[in-house]
Parts: sequence; C-alpha cells; structure tokens
Amino acid sequence: MRHKFALLAVCFTLAAAMSQSLFATNATVGYCAGPGTHYPNIQAAVNALEALAGTRTVDVCPGIYTEQVTITKSLTLQGIVGSGQNNAVIASPAGGVAVNTSDLANAQPTAAQILVAPSSPTTAITVNISDLAVDGSNNGLGPISACNTDLVGIYYQNASGTINHVATRFQELPTAYFGCQDGLAIYVQSGYGTGGTATVTVENSSVHDYDKNGITADGSGTNATITGNYVVGIGATTLIAQNGIQLSVGAIGKISSNTVTDDVYINPSNCLVTIPWNGINPECYSASGILLYDSGGTSATPVTVSSNTVSNTQGAIVTYTDGAETADYNSVTTNKVTTVPAIVGAETYTLDGIDLCSDNNTATSNTVLNASGAGVHLDSSCTEPSSLPSGTGSAATNVVNEACAGVLTGSNGGTQTGTVANNVVAVTASGDSCPSGEDVARRSGRPKVRPFHHER
Repeated sequence: MRHKFALLAVCFTLAAAMSQSLFATNATVGYCAGPGTHYPNIQAAVNALEALAGTRTVDVCPGIYTEQVTITKSLTLQGIVGSGQNNAVIASPAGGVAVNTSDLANAQPTAAQILVAPSSPTTAITVNISDLAVDGSNNGLGPISACNTDLVGIYYQNASGTINHVATRFQELPTAYFGCQDGLAIYVQSGYGTGGTATVTVENSSVHDYDKNGITADGSGTNATITGNYVVGIGATTLIAQNGIQLSVGAIGKISSNTVTDDVYINPSNCLVTIPWNGINPECYSASGILLYDSGGTSATPVTVSSNTVSNTQGAIVTYTDGAETADYNSVTTNKVTTVPAIVGAETYTLDGIDLCSDNNTATSNTVLNASGAGVHLDSSCTEPSSLPSGTGSAATNVVNEACAGVLTGSNGGTQTGTVANNVVAVTASGDSCPSGEDVARRSGRPKVRPFHHER
C-alpha cells in the first residue's frame, strides 16, 4: 500500500509539473539560468509566451542575439543581470535588418530592431524592456535602401510601457546617407488616424551614435516621460542636423534630468539665399538638444522640460511651430544650458540658449552659459495656425552669463522678471534681435536658423 501511495504522489508531481510547463508565463533565452523552459533566440521565446495567457516575462541571458524582435502582446523583456558578464545585446542579423513595419505619419518603410506594436492599433498593450543593449551596427542599409528605409532601435507604435536601463547605439545609415534624415535610437509614435495611443517612460538609458534623433515621441496619442537618460550626438558634422530628444506633432509629456550633448550641424555655405536675408525660403538649420516641434501642450496638460543639462549643442532647448500646428504651453524650468553657434560655411550665426517660438510658455530658474544669442528668447518670429505671431509667455529668475541679452521678450507681450545676467549687452531687450553692442553684428539681417525635426 505504501508503494501505491508513493506512486500516486509521483504521478501527481509529474502532472503538476506538466501543467506548470503548459501554462508557464516565464521563458529564458539562453542557458545561464537553472531549470525551466529555454529558447535559443528572443523571438522564439516571445512567440511562445504570446500564445499563453497571464503575465509574461522573457529573461535573456548574456550574449549577442542577431535578430529583430516583434512584440504584439503585453510582456516584460529583460536581460539577466549579475552574472559577471555584459547584458544581452540585440544586434543586426547576418544579412542586415529587414523592413518590418511602416511609419504612421508617412508610411515610410521602417526596419525596427525591436518593434512593439499590437495586432490592432486600438488594442492596449504594455511592454516593459530593461537591462539590455540594442546595437544597429552592420545593419546592411546600403545605397539602394538607405534613403527609403528608416532604421529604428526600439519602436513603440500605438503601444505603452517602460524602457529602463537600456543602451541603444549605432542606429546609423552609411556615412554617405546621413542626410536622408533617418536613423532613430528610440521612437514612440501613435495617432495619425489610427485611434491608437502610447504612454511610454524612457529612463536611465544610454543613447548614442544615432543618425537623426536620439529619443523621439511623436503623434497626438503619445504621452512620454523621458527622464534620467544620457543622450549623445556625433558632434560637429556637415552631414545632418541631429536632435537629442524630440516631442512632435501633438505629443505631450515630461522631459527631466537628462544629459544631452554634442548635437552640432555645420550648414553648407550656399544655404543662404541672400545677404541680407530677404525672407525667401531660408535653408539654414541648426541641430537641437531638446526640441518641441508642433508638440501638443495645453493649459491643462503643459509639456514640462526640467532639470536637464544640455551642453555643446546648438538650439539647446527649442519650441517651434511651423504654422501647421502649435507648440504651446511649455514649462521650462531649472535646466542648465551651454550652446555653440550655428555654423554656415565660413559664417557663424547666433543662437539662443532657450528659444521659445510658440505661445503661453514659461522659462523659470534656468541657467544659461555662453549663448551666442540671448539666454532666453520669447520668440515672436514664428506664425501660429491662427496666423498670429508667437512669443507670449514669461521668463523669471533665470541666470545668464555671456549672451547678447539675458532675455529677449519678443514683440508680442512676453514678460521678464528677476533675471540675473552678467557679461551681456542688456539684461532685457524687447523684440527678436540682439541689441546693438559687442559681438552681435552678425545677427543683423541674417535668416533665422531653424531646427530640423525628424521628417513627417
């Protein structure tokens, strides 16, 4: 009888194990962990768990995984840490990356190394990615495909979640094709008539060696929290006007405590139409550290840009409306900024440290060092969709050292109080041009150097 009960206990244990295996919601990629279900690559593990209900987690052992990964249901994808090795790296397949989706804005074919997108744009999914690297080296996008295909490291399309402790690097086209305006390290996008939304946090991550943009949040259904990241451009280049962090086309969110550096564009000498500028089609552009381009702030949900450090960058913090949509209601506080001039051939043009070319903005308690233009500019030179000039808002208690003016208040009712400015021609000046004085002659009569966002 004792053997009978022992046999029943063994059968029960085996049945429980089989049941657990059939309905398990954890999978391990690689063989660094103990007993469990193991898979040779990430996509196989994702596919297996997406067929199951419940909370899904894919743990990835250290190693290099030459694949593209598509995730269509809620799950967690995380590298295994603490093993004494580098975290998992998702790298380009041997034959190069392949197109696996298209951009919502313009249907451009897109090759995403990690694509997070539900099967239906209105199906809510939450995907959390952490503790791994995404490397776009050897992506294989050559002369035929380079300008037709956008390369993206991590692409959330109508999907939500958190990206934490991730490294994205080398989302670049061949050097000769940088001017194609493609190559995004992290891209969050929603809306554009799909009915989808995206609420994504990008935090504590390293982003470098991207082509066009480091971190991009785009579209009217997008709400992004971008915090604690290190975003590094390629430095001064004639190839492309980079942007470290961009919110655009209706996106809202919070950008805080990031370090953004080394976004500098050297324009071709023929970008100037006439000297002095006659207002016809200027094609001189600047790179940007933090760019809010037609973003979607409102009085109820302002975009906040706070406690960031932006250095060695043109257009350190810029809001810009192109007349198609607004970029209003932004709160820019406690940031530390240093800028470099806009370079056009042999000419050097002045740039503001914080340029707010939209309406209903506040710039408070920022520190701007060594701006070639104004420290803060409530810029009335942009045209809102209502055909009214921009530039309303206030600047208060900013600290500026070395600039043509502490604050330019525009010509549309911008106000300034409490700014402390040293080594400037004027603490406060009205209008959109530097006051007469030392080192400002180059600005007079020159075209406004414009930010160049990731194309729609």
